[in-house]
Amino acid sequence: MDKKEQDAASILLREDRGAVAILTLNRPNKLNALSNELIAALMAALDSIEPDPSIRVIVITGTGRAFSAGADIAAFQKHMRAGPAEAIMHFMRPGHQMTRRVESFPKPIIAAVNGFAFGGGCELTESTHIALAAETASFSKAEINIGIMPTFGGTQRLPRNVGRKAAIELILTGRTFGAMEAARLGLINRVVADSDLLTEALALANEIAAKPPLTLAAALGAIHRGMDASIDDGLAIEEAAFARIVPTRDAQEGVAAFLEKRAAAFIGK
Repeated sequence: MDKKEQDAASILLREDRGAVAILTLNRPNKLNALSNELIAALMAALDSIEPDPSIRVIVITGTGRAFSAGADIAAFQKHMRAGPAEAIMHFMRPGHQMTRRVESFPKPIIAAVNGFAFGGGCELTESTHIALAAETASFSKAEINIGIMPTFGGTQRLPRNVGRKAAIELILTGRTFGAMEAARLGLINRVVADSDLLTEALALANEIAAKPPLTLAAALGAIHRGMDASIDDGLAIEEAAFARIVPTRDAQEGVAAFLEKRAAAFIGK
């Protein structure tokens, strides 16, 4: 392993537990700020996991007291000073690519929000498919407080998560809000005790991992593509996804097992 690979391995930890991969953002001294190096490490991990049939679900969490406190502003300041083109290329686009990759990933990705999820950390949460949060987790669209706006897709995803007016208020004030409010708004699915966060996330991941993976991917794809479509176009997307699933061995097995009143054996084909 060369130094670049060692650095990537140290800032993003991966642990496979059966069919679940746990990816841990690991820059605790920087509150897991999303530097371009950490973003690249996360993207590389997803590239490795996508074709691996043994991994069916991903859990993303953070080391220490933060999930992620946002983009690495200290690292990005020089790009801001260089002007819009540099700032977009080296600051905004890597974040866009990361959140888009997470959002459109064909295997379910669960955020286990263990602490601060500010700025880009909140945007990473927005892009995951499911999110659990510890009771002490907190969230903020804090960019407005340093004179900028959300840069990793937050102006587009937060309204889709929580609704237009709630998103506008959160983005324009930059206020901090807790896990219970995040759940009420729909940013996260549920709140759990701090000590139970990873256990609960893994239990959910393992429950989903037992489902037919091709069908999971089809459902995720239909939801993702249909969110921005008209209802008629969305129904066409759903129909096309269903047509791809019908001939699969798992779909045939699932229906047969239901009718025969036995447990289905899904094999991913």
